[in-house]
Amino acid sequence: MGASSSKSKKNTAGNKKNLTSGNKLSVLIVDDDPIIQKIHKALLNKFGLETHVVENGKEAVDLCRSGACFDLILMDMEMPIMDGPKATRELRAMEVNSMIVGVTSRGLDSEKQAFMAAGLDDCHEKPLTADAVTSLVQELVKNQ
Repeated sequence: MGASSSKSKKNTAGNKKNLTSGNKLSVLIVDDDPIIQKIHKALLNKFGLETHVVENGKEAVDLCRSGACFDLILMDMEMPIMDGPKATRELRAMEVNSMIVGVTSRGLDSEKQAFMAAGLDDCHEKPLTADAVTSLVQELVKNQ
C-alpha cells in the first residue's frame, strides 16, 4: 500500500518494520525545511510507517481538525505561520491524543523544556536517527 522498503540498506531500519506487527502506523511530519521533510519521510518509510507532510503548525492543526488521525506527530519547534509549541498546545486543547514528538535543531535544555511544556511526549534533535525512530516505534507499539 505505498510504503517501499529497501532490504539493501544495512542499518537497523530493515529489522524495525517488524515492530509494527503488520499494523500500519501513521506519522504526520510537521516541518518547514524541505530537506528535513525528505530525510524524515525516507527514514520513517524504511520502518514501514505511512507518512504525511505539512509545512507548519497551522496546517497540522487544520488537518487534525478536519478529522485526520495519526499515531505519531513529529513537530518542528520553529516554523512560520504557527510554531511547534503553539500548534502542540492547540492540538492538546482539541484533545488530540497522538504521540507528539518535538524535533528541533536547538540544543539548549531550557528551549527543549519550554517546548515539552507545550504538551509534547518527547523531544529529539533533528534530523532523527534510526535509533530514535526505533525507540518511538517501540513506544507506539507498546501503547497500542
